[in-house]
Amino acid sequence: MILLILLIPKIFLRNNIYYISKDINGLYSQYISLKEEKRFLEQQLETKEYENQITDSLLLNDLKLLPQNK
Repeated sequence: MILLILLIPKIFLRNNIYYISKDINGLYSQYISLKEEKRFLEQQLETKEYENQITDSLLLNDLKLLPQNK
């Protein structure tokens, strides 16, 4: 009977540790996925910013070439 009383908390703690570690592993895999998605989105943003700069410079050059009405 005393052995049972001593083993129940140990079993309870081991189960809690197991389920908490499963949760941590799940959260870590989500973290890795989100980190990779962030890197991908930053690359897309950088590409769009570059394209926008090119487009803006082309538009400004076209405006400079238009005859000035005075």
